[in-house]
Amino acid sequence: MLEGLRVVELGLWVAGPAAAGLLADWGADVVKLEAPSGDPMRAFFQLATGSKVARNPPFELDNRGKRSVAIDLHTPAGREAALRIIDGADVFVSNLRPEALERVGLDPATLRARSPRLVYASITGYGLEGAERDRPGYDVGAFWARSGVADMLTVEGSPPPMIRGGFGDHVTALAAVGGILAALLERERSGRGRLVETSLLRTGMYCLGWDLNIQLEFGKVKPPVARGESETPLMNSYRASDGKWFWLIGLEADRHFPGLARAIEREDLTRDPRFSDARSRRHNRVVLIALLDAAFAGRPLSIWAARFDAQDVWWAPVQSPAEVVADPQAHAAGAIAAATSADGTRSVIAGPVSFSRERKVLGAVPALGEHTREVLAEAGLADTEIRSIEAASATANAAPRKP
Repeated sequence: MLEGLRVVELGLWVAGPAAAGLLADWGADVVKLEAPSGDPMRAFFQLATGSKVARNPPFELDNRGKRSVAIDLHTPAGREAALRIIDGADVFVSNLRPEALERVGLDPATLRARSPRLVYASITGYGLEGAERDRPGYDVGAFWARSGVADMLTVEGSPPPMIRGGFGDHVTALAAVGGILAALLERERSGRGRLVETSLLRTGMYCLGWDLNIQLEFGKVKPPVARGESETPLMNSYRASDGKWFWLIGLEADRHFPGLARAIEREDLTRDPRFSDARSRRHNRVVLIALLDAAFAGRPLSIWAARFDAQDVWWAPVQSPAEVVADPQAHAAGAIAAATSADGTRSVIAGPVSFSRERKVLGAVPALGEHTREVLAEAGLADTEIRSIEAASATANAAPRKP
C-alpha cells in the first residue's frame, strides 16, 4: 500500500518504532536511525530482568522490515548524515523527548524549515508543550497511570492492576499512523507537510474518553466496583465448573436476558419482579450475580458454550496467550502472519489492518547498523565520508556509557 514512501524513524523502545513498523508492514521504506549502541529495546530482556535470552520477540514485532543505520548524532558528521538521510524522506517519526531532539537539531521547527514537504510525527509521553513536556513516560506512567486508566480499573481498597508492557504504546502508535496518513493526504493537495503530534497521555485520555467526558459534564464518575456488585450483570465475568472464566456481553440487557435464562434452565427468573427489566436487575444485581455464579459453577465451559450459542447468548471466553495464538478464528482473521528470519520464516503477530485480504510475508528484523553504508550511499555521501562515520560510530559504541 505504501510502496515508494520513505520514512525515517528516530525511535526508542516502543511507541515510535511501532508506528514506523506498521508503515513498514504496509510497504514503506523505513530507515531506522540508531545510536551506535542501538535502540535499548534490542536489550529489552537484559535491561528489564537481567535475562540472557537471545531472541527478542517484542523488539521484532515493531522493527521488522526496516533498514538500520547506526550513526552518532552527537558528532557534527553524524548529525549532517542524519539530515542528508531525512532530506530524502516523506515522513520523519520520533518518540524522543523534545529537549533531546532540539539538542541534536532534529526538532520539528528545524526539520520542517529545511524540508517543507516533510510530515513530522512527534510521539511523546506528555506532549510538546507545558512544564512537563520532557518528563520520562513509558506507557505505564503516561498512558496507564497519569491518564486515569489505571485508576478506573482499580476497585477501592485494591492496588492498581499489573500492566502489560507495550499496550498503551501500540494504541498510541495507531493514533500516530492515522495522523501521518491524514497529513500525507493533505500534502497531495497542498504540497506541504505538517507536524503530527500525539502522546501517551492524550491517547490514554481518549481511550478513557467515556469516563472523562462524564467527569467534564457532571463533575464526577462512578468508581469501579467488584464484579459481584457490577451494575450490569449481563456484562460481567463468570467462572465455569472447570475454572475457566468467560464474559457475558449482553449489553442490551432486556433483549438478552430471556435467552440467558433459558440457557441456565431458569426461565422463572424472567417472571421474578426483581429481574423483570434492566432497572430491576441493576437494583438487585448482587442477588442476580450470585444466582448466576451458582448456576455457572455447575457445568464446564464447553457445556455452557454450546448452551449459550443455542440460545443466542452473547459471550466470549477469557483466553490465555497459548489459547489465543492457537485460536482458529484468530488465524482466519489474519492476526497471525509469517515474517522472514535467518532460519526461514516464523509466525508473528500481524498488525491490526489488512488490505484486500492480502497475506504477505513480512520483512526481517535488521541487525544494528546492517544498512548504514547502503543508506548513506543513497543519501549521496562519498565513500570516505561513510568510512569516517562508521569509524566514529564504532568508537562511540566502544566507549563506556556516561552514567
